[in-house]
Amino acid sequence: MTKDQNSYSYSAVNKHENNHEEKQFQEEITELAPTIGIRHLQVLIYFLLCITAFGFRVSLSVGIVAMTDPSTTNNPDIPTYPEWKDKNVILSAFFWGYIIPQVFAGWAANRFGAKWFLISAFAVQSILSALIPETAARYGSRGVMISRALQGFTQGFIYPSLTHLLSQWAPTEERSRLGTIVYAAAPFGTVIAILVTGLISSSWYGWPLVFYLYGALGLLWCVMMIILGYDSPAEHPKITKAEKLYIEKSLGHTDEKPNHPTPWKSIFTSIPLWALFATQLGFNYCFWTMLTQIPMYMNFVMNFNIKQNSVLSSLPYLTLWLLSFAFGFLSDALVNKNVISRTKSRKIFNSIGLLVPAGALIMLGYTKSDEYKQAVVLLVISVGFTSACYSGWTVNHMDLSPNHAGTLMGITNGFSQVTGAIAPLVVQLLVTNERDPLQWRVIFLITAGFNIITGIIFDVFGSAKVQPWNSPEEDEEKGH
Repeated sequence: MTKDQNSYSYSAVNKHENNHEEKQFQEEITELAPTIGIRHLQVLIYFLLCITAFGFRVSLSVGIVAMTDPSTTNNPDIPTYPEWKDKNVILSAFFWGYIIPQVFAGWAANRFGAKWFLISAFAVQSILSALIPETAARYGSRGVMISRALQGFTQGFIYPSLTHLLSQWAPTEERSRLGTIVYAAAPFGTVIAILVTGLISSSWYGWPLVFYLYGALGLLWCVMMIILGYDSPAEHPKITKAEKLYIEKSLGHTDEKPNHPTPWKSIFTSIPLWALFATQLGFNYCFWTMLTQIPMYMNFVMNFNIKQNSVLSSLPYLTLWLLSFAFGFLSDALVNKNVISRTKSRKIFNSIGLLVPAGALIMLGYTKSDEYKQAVVLLVISVGFTSACYSGWTVNHMDLSPNHAGTLMGITNGFSQVTGAIAPLVVQLLVTNERDPLQWRVIFLITAGFNIITGIIFDVFGSAKVQPWNSPEEDEEKGH
């Protein structure tokens, strides 16, 4: 394990056992633990959650084109609403609710466990999604806005809860690869959703089937979580003693260890956390601008039909998903072989994930509407290279405080997701003619500027060292 990872290891054992004996004991436990175990089943459940959750988010970004354009299907029975002039407001509505429960979700997961919060929230999300066609027919665009805001509220529990669950199930030796599997499921789910939504929306069955499908998948995930999901190794009835001990020794806590009180003052006055929050703001503004606007940009500026649109819009996210593994393994290799420190690794990969896309967006802003190939390549680069951030800010919450990672994710993710609501509204305000590439240039330049500024902030003030307030009682004991 690295120095940063060891900083929160089993303090009680370190006080009473020889370091050599402790290391030998840990190696024996590691050998006894199954290569594929219950921890991997839990990660698979979280992976499927992220795929489905992002399917809910993304489906409307593509589906809104079919919902408001009668020419996208040959079935006259599929309702369309060309009179809706507030498409970007609808897209931003998700985030009105999304930002609200984040801090509470992180704290509640740490205090009570995340399982039933996730199941309850996702069940509501699934039902609301399945009712979108009826909501649109009865209550129009405002009804869809309200539904999306409520769906956003339910999804506000996901990332803080997942971060907490990973802190319970992912041994430090496996944190990077298991974390990457879970968090990288988001772009993979995006790819699937864009393709599926485009294909179904242009078919005879039309866009309503998309929402019925994801509603059913969401409810199936809830059943899976009820049967197979657990909050911690201590609660799982079938986990082997070897795997349970391996995870608990690696993470530095057991089922007997009480919850740490949340050091709110120290958290909110932490400079590295503020740097993390800043870079998360920039990343999310870019991510949601691209996710919500690529289908419209491809449709109105590049003149691709909805089938071409869905394939080309998904390509950047497929690239993102694939590159995330390459960056993750490279980051781990550099740190584990002591080529660079963990802090330097976080800053380097975070810079790649923000500054390279910024350069691509600036070039995209000056790309002409007939330069299709160049536009597609730049879109792939601007989205795909953000995957480097999975080895940057995305895992930095667990770097700073393994004991409070869920709470930290709730704070930074909650407040930074306001950009998801703002980004579509900025486009609504500035892009008055959706076919004007000059107006889109302004959007791309603004987005690139956010990336550059917030990336620099993290490079100057960010850190990957475990903070003193992670376990203040242990620091106090060491001081004596």
